[in-house]
Amino acid sequence: MNEKALRVLEYPKIIERLTQFAGSEPGKKLCRELIPSCDALQIRRMQTETTDALSRIFQKGSVSFSGVRDMRASLKRLEIGSIMNIPELLNVCRLLETCSRVKAYSRRENDELPDDSLDEMFRELQPLTPLSGEIRRCILSEDEIADDASPTLRQIRRSMSQTNDRIRTQLNSMVNGSARTYLQDAVVTQRNGRYCLPVKAEYRGQVPGMIHDQSSTGSTLFVEPMAVVKLNNDLRELELKEEKEIEVILANLSGYVAADSEALVSDIELLTELDFIFARALLSKSYNGFEPDFNEEGRIDIKKGRHPLLNPKQVVPVDIRLGGDFDLLVISGPNTGGKTVSLKTVGLFTLMGQAGLHIPAREHSELALFTEVFADIGDEQSIEQSLSTFSSHMTNIVSFWEQADEKSLVLFDELGAGTDPTEGAALAISILSNLHRRSIRTIATTHYSELKVFALSTPGVENACCEFDVETLRPTYRLLIGVPGKSNAFAISTKLGLPDYIIEEARGHISQEEESFEDVIADLENSRAVIEQEQEEIRRYKQEIEALKGRLEKKEARLDDSREKILAQAREEAHTLLREAKEYADETIRKYNKLGSGKDSSREMEQERNKLREKMSGLEKDMALKQKQKPKKEVSAKELRVGDSVRVLSMNLKGTVSTLPDAKGKLFVQMGILRSQVSITDLEKLDEEVITAPTLKRTGSGKIKMSKSASVSTEINLLGKTVDEALSELDKYLDDAYLAHLPSVRIVHGKGTGALRKAVHNYLRRQKHVESYRLGEFGEGDAGVTIATFRK
Repeated sequence: MNEKALRVLEYPKIIERLTQFAGSEPGKKLCRELIPSCDALQIRRMQTETTDALSRIFQKGSVSFSGVRDMRASLKRLEIGSIMNIPELLNVCRLLETCSRVKAYSRRENDELPDDSLDEMFRELQPLTPLSGEIRRCILSEDEIADDASPTLRQIRRSMSQTNDRIRTQLNSMVNGSARTYLQDAVVTQRNGRYCLPVKAEYRGQVPGMIHDQSSTGSTLFVEPMAVVKLNNDLRELELKEEKEIEVILANLSGYVAADSEALVSDIELLTELDFIFARALLSKSYNGFEPDFNEEGRIDIKKGRHPLLNPKQVVPVDIRLGGDFDLLVISGPNTGGKTVSLKTVGLFTLMGQAGLHIPAREHSELALFTEVFADIGDEQSIEQSLSTFSSHMTNIVSFWEQADEKSLVLFDELGAGTDPTEGAALAISILSNLHRRSIRTIATTHYSELKVFALSTPGVENACCEFDVETLRPTYRLLIGVPGKSNAFAISTKLGLPDYIIEEARGHISQEEESFEDVIADLENSRAVIEQEQEEIRRYKQEIEALKGRLEKKEARLDDSREKILAQAREEAHTLLREAKEYADETIRKYNKLGSGKDSSREMEQERNKLREKMSGLEKDMALKQKQKPKKEVSAKELRVGDSVRVLSMNLKGTVSTLPDAKGKLFVQMGILRSQVSITDLEKLDEEVITAPTLKRTGSGKIKMSKSASVSTEINLLGKTVDEALSELDKYLDDAYLAHLPSVRIVHGKGTGALRKAVHNYLRRQKHVESYRLGEFGEGDAGVTIATFRK
């Protein structure tokens, strides 16, 4: 990719952001060196790696690569017998600890999941735990080797400690004894690594020893008393032995590192690459990016794309297509409307995608694989080079004119601007026509009406515009493909207060054809706005229908459950009756066999038969009461209408009248999914109506309205439900009742422990559309019922 395109499309700013997400210096170096690729296999591999890393971040969080250092030069020196110093060995240790941490991060909870593109790299990592543990054991910090690094070092340091104690004891005895009057201060100090006493200059002969230093004024001499000279010599010898032993320890550790140098080089390269991959994933996460789908047919389809360098809370997503029905897109519209941002978005997305980076757009957005991107954006006029605005644009176009081919993407911002409008428009049409004939994917922004006409009249060329709200004098930044833009200069000037006579005079300078063309554009824009508004209304209506459909399906499911419960209860009762009948029959047979024949036995048998008859009669009466209940009010055929809500007494189910009664009083009732023929005498009419689906009506103006014939019951039964279930059902019921303009409703919650009643009252207290509520009075259900009244 050419450097100019990378710069004008602000690709370096994306790289700068990417670099901030890398945790190691080698990883940052790879980020800074990232450039778009033209190799399809490499692009898809990098995109897959970014996607897999992002998936791991969402599942387990990110992992730190801060311990990675590029120590390949230090490892190379080990081949010629060099020894690593303490900081280098600690860097090796930190590298291996990072390797171990990353290796642990890579482990999955479910081993049966298929490998992703990163698993192979994770498997090749070698933490070399024994080596890192040995380095940590021997080296405590960059300034300190552990006493236990070797037995010899431990012995040397023990001897040094003992010698130090003897020197201090000897000198402290002099400080606190006879030499006290000769000393400037009663302290023990060091000069050139040897213990000394600060002796006054006039008493230099009173303290025999070696003079190592004197104060700046000359009044104090730092004397090493002869009594500790040998001890200081011994201490110095021990320090030299310590240095040699530390060199031996570092040499041994360097040998261990040299033995594993190949594994360490591999770890450095793998961790650097993983740091680079996870930096790309973190960048994607920062702007909610997705992997684009690449094609080699020159097709671009960006869905809800957001420029990554703009404020994510303010940027307006744009939909941009190119390379399908058309390969040349002409974007027009007022200044600051978003034309250049849309242009840069396409170019920058192409560069980012081919660099293996995700793009901030919807999933399955498409990008084409281009070998080159050429961009003529911005004003690069130069006084030193005698370049005007127009000249700078032409110089740039000439520089890539011969290089551009069908595998290139060309972007023009204000093509033909900076010169005579007539000549500029003609030149722009000629340039675009030539590129169109060469099948080069091109996007150009313009203010010229001639280019809009060119796009309208040329196959394979499409208009687009950036929407502008004339009422607020602000752009909406939405890109509308298929509609040419309008400059809105007259409308904006009028809104800003320019006198009407100036506007009218200006209109007189525009030809009839140009004015008609602008009017056509305005009509298209108005039509588009009306269509979008109607589509939005249709979408809302569809959502409401879906919600209503869901409610009806839930209601049918509840009716099915009730039906199953009723049938199960009936089967249980029938089974109980059969069992009791069998037990009576068995008992009767036993008694018959026991009593035998004779007058007394006949009398007793007759008594048993009478008892059995009474028992069976009682059961029959109970069954009759259960199977048939008297309706509260007789229903006549004249009162019934199709759609009336009724209760089928024999089944104890609510339903809707489907047909009117025939001559025998038979009619069909729909009870959920069950449709049954019943007698009119088995019905009880209910006051509630069944919810019907909303109907759509189209008005004469083309707008869609919805009329809702819906009514709800004045009572809701919450018996047998938990508090959460009851409140959820009550919430939906109160909304429906309020919208149906019911003055009040009856809420049946039962007495019980009072928990459900308390929860219902607390809920009602918080509802703004509930004016008041009270417990039921005698005849209304007492404390088991609450009456709620709505606000008018």
